[in-house]
Amino acid sequence: MSNALYGSRSAIRLSTRRLPPFKALTMAPASLRKSSTLPEGYREDNSKGPMLRFEDSLPRLPVPTLEETSKRYLKSVHPLLNQSEFDNTQKAVEDFVRPNGIGQELQKRLQARREDPKHRNWIYEWWNDAAYLSYRDPVVPYVSYFYSHRDDRRRRDPAKRAAALTSAVLKFKTDVDNGTLEPEYMKKLPISMESYQWMFNSCRIPSHKRDHPVKYSHKDHPYFVVIRKNQFYKVFHEINAQRLNAAELETQFRRILNIAEKAPAVGALTSQNRDIWTFARGRLLAANPANATALEAIEASSFIVCLDDASPVTLEERAHQYWHGDGQNRWYDKPLEFIVNENGTSGFLGEHSMMDGTPTHRLNDYINMLIFTNKLDLTTSSVRSDLPEPLPLKFYLDRANISEIHRARKNFDSLMAQHDLRVQAYQGYGKNLIKKFKASPDAYVQMIIQLAYHKMYHVNRPTYESAATRRFQQGRTETCRSVSSESVAFCTAMADPHVPPEQCIALFRKAVDAHVQYITDASDGKGVDRHLFGLKKCLEEGEAVPEIFTDRAYTYSGTWYLSTSQLSSEFFNGYGWSQVVDEGWGIAYMINENSIQFNIVSKGLGSERMSFYLNEAAGELRDLLLPTTEEQPKAKL
Repeated sequence: MSNALYGSRSAIRLSTRRLPPFKALTMAPASLRKSSTLPEGYREDNSKGPMLRFEDSLPRLPVPTLEETSKRYLKSVHPLLNQSEFDNTQKAVEDFVRPNGIGQELQKRLQARREDPKHRNWIYEWWNDAAYLSYRDPVVPYVSYFYSHRDDRRRRDPAKRAAALTSAVLKFKTDVDNGTLEPEYMKKLPISMESYQWMFNSCRIPSHKRDHPVKYSHKDHPYFVVIRKNQFYKVFHEINAQRLNAAELETQFRRILNIAEKAPAVGALTSQNRDIWTFARGRLLAANPANATALEAIEASSFIVCLDDASPVTLEERAHQYWHGDGQNRWYDKPLEFIVNENGTSGFLGEHSMMDGTPTHRLNDYINMLIFTNKLDLTTSSVRSDLPEPLPLKFYLDRANISEIHRARKNFDSLMAQHDLRVQAYQGYGKNLIKKFKASPDAYVQMIIQLAYHKMYHVNRPTYESAATRRFQQGRTETCRSVSSESVAFCTAMADPHVPPEQCIALFRKAVDAHVQYITDASDGKGVDRHLFGLKKCLEEGEAVPEIFTDRAYTYSGTWYLSTSQLSSEFFNGYGWSQVVDEGWGIAYMINENSIQFNIVSKGLGSERMSFYLNEAAGELRDLLLPTTEEQPKAKL
């Protein structure tokens, strides 16, 4: 998705900070089946190749009407405010949308931007800048996200595991580079595949006040970079236009495992505040001309493979390892980093300034599917006699560089020590039973989270869930505001022992329906947050800020005490990111067939206790709804 946010800063700025990296992961993976018939307006441009053939015919992101956004906004803040506060907010909204008022003028400007041919998506540049590229806090833990792969019992050896993963990644990469990857579909409609261009051979480059993304030619850079003991190695994955097979890749990884010796952690510099990293990068370039060559080799590489010293076993150990590691054996600016440990466990770390989580979810799910279902030939033992040795990338460091590395390591250790992570691997039931309850699995788990939070705090507070808007050109995400009057009524009833089960069930159904409706509207580009963000961006210099944006409800309702998102794969045993506000929680969840897993992160708020409440809420909701089904689950012995 991957996050510490908002205090007294402007609400628009606040609403873009440290959102979960899974801004596009609210839904299960999009269907990959070709649609036999397309609705009117969609057309295929085969000159762009299979992957991008629908791109130009996708609809543009709409601008909702002021009337519908004002109604939706008031409905979303109502359960969060007392009556006096709500009255003030209602007055501010009415003033904003009145005829010939400033809201109407800002709406006209925003609509004009949408219709301008030079903008394929009216929010795209604004959002990429405000939410990511101008964001100055470290990408780890606040922007990055991780996936933890299921164990491959046949490949406990790290060189073999790395070779299998890399073989599968390179197969996927070929389809992306050639433009032959089949597009994804949601509700039988093709969705935007444009962000895949930032998957391979790209990097986020630090710059003062605003970073910038760079995309390199895959033809000119047919190699990936391996990091071992903080040393960097360039490994060509194509030699004489022929891709390395699994045996050859294993040979290269084994060579690196044998020769690598501990080196100064240049990669730790990427863990810093973005302006500090910009300064440190300048010092690195000034220390020796050869450092520029090494930097570009890393930044232009297809992807990164990190061979780590660690041997994580528990789900929490794995989560820490993939989410951040030791802060050294990484290059956090790369969008794709695959981590392989000494015991053969593996995972993925992503930086998502230009690419949301659905593309990398598809990639990681796909590569593990190939491996676990034996759909990839990993048995070839032939190794070319002229296979070149991995090429070390050398940095020449002066005292200033070493000092910056020490500072980065110290800051990283201090920052990560403030975070508390727990994994709640709930095995009581999963998607199978939830469907028998006739409920949307995603909305159902959102109610578990709301109920758990209410148990801990006896109140509901603003909650973010990401909704994908990829069915529009350059679509990324919209906010689903998970707290509703219906969800608050449900949680309040569950806390009252005098409320009969039948009433709790009825309130649960209403809460689920309200959630499904909002996330549907958000996915259709009709959420509250992006529209208000766009309207405020249309203010011109010198114009007074309308009261709707200075009202307490605007800041408070966009302060995500709960930052949530879903991703599900039978090939993962975890994924997650950081909390969004220092007084809040980051809760990533997977809904698999027979389990629900939560990754719980906070800044010292008691993640173990929240884990307990999530477990308890899941059990209570199951017990509440079981009588509504004909089939009762058998006890597990």
